[in-house]
Amino acid sequence: MVACSVPMFMVALDNLVVSTALHTLAVDLKADTQELQWFVNAYVLSFACLLMTGAALGDRFGRRRVFVLGIVVFTLASAGCGLADTSAQLITWRTIQGFGAAAVMPLSLTLLSQAVPDRMRGLALGLWSGISGLAVAMGPVVGGAVVDGLDWRWIFWINVPVGVVAVPLILLTLRESSLPGIRLDLVGMLLAAAGLCAVVWGIVHGDTDGWSSAKVLGAFAGGAVLLAVFVLWEARAAQPMLPLSFYRIRAFTLTNVVSAAMYFGVFGSLFLLAQYLQIVPPRTPLEAGVRTLAWTLMPMFVAPVAGVLTNKVGGGRLMALGLFLQGVGLGWINLVADTDTAYSSLVGPMIVAGIGMGFVFAPTAAVVLASVAKEHAGKASGANTTVREIGGALGIAVLSTVFVAHGSTRGPQEFVDGLHPAVWVGVAVVLVGALCALGIPRPRNTASEEA
Repeated sequence: MVACSVPMFMVALDNLVVSTALHTLAVDLKADTQELQWFVNAYVLSFACLLMTGAALGDRFGRRRVFVLGIVVFTLASAGCGLADTSAQLITWRTIQGFGAAAVMPLSLTLLSQAVPDRMRGLALGLWSGISGLAVAMGPVVGGAVVDGLDWRWIFWINVPVGVVAVPLILLTLRESSLPGIRLDLVGMLLAAAGLCAVVWGIVHGDTDGWSSAKVLGAFAGGAVLLAVFVLWEARAAQPMLPLSFYRIRAFTLTNVVSAAMYFGVFGSLFLLAQYLQIVPPRTPLEAGVRTLAWTLMPMFVAPVAGVLTNKVGGGRLMALGLFLQGVGLGWINLVADTDTAYSSLVGPMIVAGIGMGFVFAPTAAVVLASVAKEHAGKASGANTTVREIGGALGIAVLSTVFVAHGSTRGPQEFVDGLHPAVWVGVAVVLVGALCALGIPRPRNTASEEA
C-alpha cells in the first residue's frame, strides 16, 4: 500500500503545487504571463497525453520495472526543476516530470490491485483513491507553505528524498508482472499521444487565446482527426493499446463519463474557490489553502469506507450519491459566497462536498478495474486516468472563461460577480454525472455465477 501510494501522491501533488508559487517565479525568473502558464501546463500536457502509453509500456516490459523507471525520471526531473535558472529550463524539466508521472499514476493502481488479496481490494482501492484526491487538493497548500517558509525551489527538491526512498521500497515489496508475448502498438501509441496532446493543448489555451481562435480550433480539429484515425487503427490492430471492446462494457464507459464530469465540475470550481478565499478577504495562498482542508481532507476518511461498500451497494449508486452531494455542496457554497461571507458559513458546504468526493473516488477505481479482465487492468487504469485529467483541464478552462465573461480579479465584488455563474456551470455538469452514474449496473453475484 505504501510502496504504491507514496509515488502516486508525489506525482499527483505536482499537478497544482506550482500554482501558489507563480508570483514568486515571475519575479525570480523574470517570467511573462505565457511562461507562467507553461510552468503549470507543461506538466499537465505531457502527463495527460502519455498515461495510456505508460500503461502499455508496463504491460510489455514489466509493470514494476516501468513504474520504477517513471519514479527515477520524475525524481531526476524534479532535481532539474530545482536547479533551473531560466523559464525555458523550468518548462523543459516540468515536461520531463510529466513523462515520468505518466508511468507512475496508472501503474501504481494496477500494481496495488494485484498485490492485495481479493477480500481487501475494496479497502485498498479506497485508501489509494483518498490519497490521490488528497494529493491534488493539497498541491496549493504545500506550495504555499514551502514558498512562505523556504524557497520556491524546495517545491521540487522535496520530491528527491521521496523518490530515493520509494525505489528500494518498491523493489522489496512488489512483484513484477507483465503480459507475456504482447507486442507494443507503436502506431497506436503515437496516434493517441499526438491526438491527446492536440486536444489538451487546445483546452489549456482556450481561456487565454479564445475558444474561437484559429490556433485553438486548429488544435481541436487536428486532435479530432488524429483520435479518429487512432480508433480506426485500434479496431484493426492485432494487439491494440486500448481495446475498443472496453467501450461496449456499460460499466466501463459510464464510469469514464462520471470521472470526466467529476473532475470537470470539482476541479474547475475548486480552482476559482481557492482564489475566492484569497481575495474575499485578502489572505496569503497558504492561509487560503489551509481553509480548503475542510473540503479536501474528507475523501481521506470517506473513500476507504466507500471502497468497502462498493461490492455490497454497487459502485454506480455510490458514485451517484457522491456526485449529488458534490453538487449540493458546490451549490450551497455558491449561494452563500459574497463579499462579506464569514468562513464559518462555508465550512458546512465544504464538508458536504468533500464527503461527495470520497464517495466517487474509490468506486470509480474499483468499477473500472472490475469491468475488464485482470490482465487489462493497466490499460483500463490508463484510459480512466486520461479522461480524468482531460476533464479537470477542461473544467478549469471552461469555468475560467465563464468567470472572465462575467467578472474579474480586480476586487471582491467583481470576483463574486464572475464566481457565481461559473460555479453554477460546474454544479450542472456534476449533477449530469450523477444521472449517468445511476446507469452503471451492479456487479453480478459471484456465488450464483459460479454455481
